Amino acid sequence: MAELIDSSLLTLAHRIESRDISPVELTQAVLSEIESRNGELHAYICVYGDDALAKARTAEAEISGGRYRGPLHGIPMGIKDNFYFKDRITTMGSKIHERFVPDTGATAVDKLESAGAIFVGKLNLHEYALGVTTENPHFGDAKNPWNLTKIAGGSSGGAGVAIPTGLTIGSLGSDTSGSIRIPAACCGIVGLKPTYGRVSKFGVFPEAWTLDHVGPMARTVGDVAVLLDTVAGYDPKDPTSLNSPATTTYGALTGDIDGMVVGVNEQFFFKDVDRVVADVVRDGIRSLESRGAIIEPIEIPHIEDAEYAITIIDTSETSTVHHRALRDRPQDYGDDVRFLLECGEIPSAVDYLEAQQMRARLRQSFASVFDRVDVLAAPTLPIRTPDIGQATSSINGHSVDTVEALMRLVGPANLLGLPSLSAPCGLIDGMPVGLQIIGPPLGEQPVLNAARAVEDSGLFAVTELPH
Repeated sequence: MAELIDSSLLTLAHRIESRDISPVELTQAVLSEIESRNGELHAYICVYGDDALAKARTAEAEISGGRYRGPLHGIPMGIKDNFYFKDRITTMGSKIHERFVPDTGATAVDKLESAGAIFVGKLNLHEYALGVTTENPHFGDAKNPWNLTKIAGGSSGGAGVAIPTGLTIGSLGSDTSGSIRIPAACCGIVGLKPTYGRVSKFGVFPEAWTLDHVGPMARTVGDVAVLLDTVAGYDPKDPTSLNSPATTTYGALTGDIDGMVVGVNEQFFFKDVDRVVADVVRDGIRSLESRGAIIEPIEIPHIEDAEYAITIIDTSETSTVHHRALRDRPQDYGDDVRFLLECGEIPSAVDYLEAQQMRARLRQSFASVFDRVDVLAAPTLPIRTPDIGQATSSINGHSVDTVEALMRLVGPANLLGLPSLSAPCGLIDGMPVGLQIIGPPLGEQPVLNAARAVEDSGLFAVTELPH
């Protein structure tokens, strides 16, 4: 059983296609691990055991009959519980929506199902995806499998926990201000936030309309590419969906980065970063250089405005989504989420529009940068993975707010809708460290190829996870 749940999605897909293992066997292994470990890890909010086994038997019959659909056929996975499943409760990790049953499914969920994925349940998240730790007062705090006293990251923390432990074979997350990449960095997996509009958000409960993204999370870069290619593409039901075809990144995933120009910005992305974290990330960047990449120091005009702009836009849009519920049921929110929403009622229209102007200036700055480089490389997080409940963290002897620090370096890619990925690149005191790779709009391919090169360097292996 350990052999199955410790394997990558693509390894398992090849074994299913060759009929070396069956979808039923794999689904049983995942469900057994959920039953054994979810009580301590709090990765899942609900589990669809009987339904998943029935779907696995159907998938097995289809494959035996020569009707293999592709690498997701017969693969069991859980999905973050802010993705709508038709006629199934979708809680958003909240008390207010604890009995909400949507009458339609999310487009991304429907695409996975059409590809043959088997859903085993809904994964835990920070309430309404409004936090970066997945400390959830309603469904339990997600526990980091590398150290149960540490946060899993968030808001897609359930996926961050479930993937390296084999409680799911890949997943999707939502990312508004780092919610895919933060748990990926904390839990030692790969998480990709694609270009804004690349993957449909239809049927995913909104946090902030102009910042929300949907993207894949998995053990390996190849797994992430396969998931992206499955869910990407135009969706007329999502008004922000790009009118572009589905991606084909997996077929072009070579890890060949000879001649690729990798930009490194010191003024923002390496400022106020834990020295040991920075050293591990620089080792990851040197691994790119050793494989033929050209490292180019760069400056980014107006980058200092990014944190303010995304804070105003995110909190303003989020509080608009929750305005009525905050007025009518404030006591039903967790304390941290209620405080965030109350703060989001404070900015004025002038503040919001000024933040949008800063966003426009930054978009021009990054466009100029990507005229010179193919991707940017940086730390995903400036701090070491905090303990659960840790309000402040230390950066080189200086105390900083933990939540603000976790979001600081991942925010610009959300603000500008740029593809951004976190890949594990090493360990500090037994905890993973993430290297962030950012690309230009629609630049998922160079981002994935650079990440594959980091992966191939051997700096990190998820098999080091203690059981």
